Amino acid sequence: MIHIMYQYFFSKTCLQFKAFFFFSAFVLFNSVFNTVQAQIKEAGQVELRETSNAIHQWPESIPESVGMSSSRLANLDSIFVQHIEQEKIPGMVALIARNGFVVYEKAFGSADPETNRPYQTDHIFRIASQTKAITATAVMILWEKGLFNLDDPISNYIPEFKDVTILEEFNNSDSSYTTIPAKNQITIRHLLNHTSGIGYGIIDGDERIRKIYQKAEVIDLYTTEDISIEQSVKRLAKLPLHHEPGERFTYSEGLDVLGYLVEIISGHSFSEFLEEHLFEPLGMSNTQFYLSENQNKLLVPVQTKNQKGEWIVYDGHPDGYYNANYPKIGAKKFYSGGAGLTSTAQDYAKFLQMYLNGGVFNKHRILSPTTVDLIMSNQTNDLFGEGNTYYGLAFGVVTNKGFTIGGRGSVGTFDWGGYFNTQYYADPELNIIGILMKQTQRIPWENTGNIMRQIVGASIIQK
Repeated sequence: MIHIMYQYFFSKTCLQFKAFFFFSAFVLFNSVFNTVQAQIKEAGQVELRETSNAIHQWPESIPESVGMSSSRLANLDSIFVQHIEQEKIPGMVALIARNGFVVYEKAFGSADPETNRPYQTDHIFRIASQTKAITATAVMILWEKGLFNLDDPISNYIPEFKDVTILEEFNNSDSSYTTIPAKNQITIRHLLNHTSGIGYGIIDGDERIRKIYQKAEVIDLYTTEDISIEQSVKRLAKLPLHHEPGERFTYSEGLDVLGYLVEIISGHSFSEFLEEHLFEPLGMSNTQFYLSENQNKLLVPVQTKNQKGEWIVYDGHPDGYYNANYPKIGAKKFYSGGAGLTSTAQDYAKFLQMYLNGGVFNKHRILSPTTVDLIMSNQTNDLFGEGNTYYGLAFGVVTNKGFTIGGRGSVGTFDWGGYFNTQYYADPELNIIGILMKQTQRIPWENTGNIMRQIVGASIIQK
């Protein structure tokens, strides 16, 4: 039968059937191709490279294959080298990805002023506040299971927050203070979008709050002490707020509170939850709170400058609030949801690519695309960013007004950074990721992060 049909359709007298046959074959192939492409996107098959054991120069054809210019991206080299030669920074690792492919991954400068070893692309960094977006993601994973509402009072789960107060008067001589009762409860949403009124201890902008937190021995950032996030959060719950919950944007330790909430809801340590639900599925094998002995050699020291202007190793806050070696020494029990993780450029790129993919990467769906939309929505109205950006549930997000400034990315670009001078951004419209890993403290402000975004945007040759 098939043989007869073949002879009929391909006979010289049936040209119209030939045309019909090839047209039908094309339509069928196109349909199958589109279906496979959709399945690949869902499965997250287009991935970033899994390993980065050395500086690797990608072929010049790769940037062009995803609509970027190799020669324009090379402007990053000269900018980074210039800043190092001017001793504004000792060095860094930079990574740019588009459409799930790494197009630029390089290391520059000295990672250690004592040994002068160079930076490598697989080096591990203290990512500090870049932890916050990961913690927020963990919260939303549990929210998707229907285990709580975003507007639930946190006191439903941590009763110590039931009767919160607001700072009224403060005595500088002994750090005593008076308070007034808050009218509203702190909600989970307030903690996610930094409107809870909770402060940030040693890095808080209000000296009164800094002294109150210090006296109460709240862990603000990192510690080598034998203390859990539960213990620190319960101390924090007794302290006064800056303002009424929901009234203003105040950068805070709210994500540390949420790390403890994850422990309560899940029944696992925060570290275990992140490993099972984020790091292992996404292939983030070098992201963790504390390092194994084998990883210690990959952790780069934090650098600062001495009075002579020379780069030296920074051991920790001069007032003794933390030891900069916290990822590899001490009790290793404090899982800070606001600042505690260490990671690599490649690992963090995988996390960001998951968001650009609508919640899926490495064949694992982490979040629904509808949840990603919620996380990226304006959760602070006009309380943050002076109209140039707003804050969602995990990131700062560029607005139309912010786009017109130039060099920040498309509308909807999301970003943040860390205490030790790390920066990242991801542009959903252009499907671009930019990560700049540095490790410095107590140096004059430098703008390599902003310049990188500007150059990367100008390297687009096909939208």
